[in-house]
Amino acid sequence: MAIDINKLKTATPTPVTARDAKSTNNAAKAAPQAATANVKTDSVSITPQAQELQGAQAKMASLPEIDQKKVAEIKQAISEGRYKVDPEKLAANIASFEAELSGLKFQEE
Repeated sequence: MAIDINKLKTATPTPVTARDAKSTNNAAKAAPQAATANVKTDSVSITPQAQELQGAQAKMASLPEIDQKKVAEIKQAISEGRYKVDPEKLAANIASFEAELSGLKFQEE
């Protein structure tokens, strides 16, 4: 459950007089169980979208870093005309990439 913190109302502090303090103390002594029953605790829940984002971040973190040396070698081969594209391998890689993308659930808002 999400909490809208923009609509929270804050209470203004009220000064306590000596008479009020005595009556509050007596009421607290008389019903200690009632006082603890009204205590609320905070809770946090993660939305499904946030969980998916965490999963995507974990996958990204597990991927290898860019090999700058290999990139430079490929650039050099392209500029010299030595780089050849294998159309079957390229098609397989594109299909694999699209399959991975279809597994991710993106929601447009």
